[in-house]
Parts: sequence; structure tokens; C-alpha cells
Amino acid sequence: MDAIRAAEQVVVIEEARAYVEGIGPIDLTNAGQLAGHLMAAETLLMRIAELFTPVDA
Repeated sequence: MDAIRAAEQVVVIEEARAYVEGIGPIDLTNAGQLAGHLMAAETLLMRIAELFTPVDA
């Protein structure tokens, strides 16, 4: 694994951690807010999966 990829992995994990920390209370009756959080989480998870997939896969 190269140093750049490892650094990218750390950055995306920190972005996900910071996002979750900053969410605060979620109003589960507000469908728009909930959908927004779910879409943001999905985007972060896709980036994490991409950076942790072996390059030769």
C-alpha cells in the first residue's frame, strides 16, 4: 500500500467520524432531514469502500 492511499483512507475515515459527530439529534418525523443524512452517509460509505478495496481487485 502506498503512502498516498493510506493518507486518503485516514482522511475519509476522519470525514465520516466528523460527519457523525456533527449530526446531533435527528427528528425521525422529518423525512427530508432523514433522507439527507442517509444519502450523505451512503456517499461516505461508498468512498470508504472504494479506498479500502484492493487496487488489484
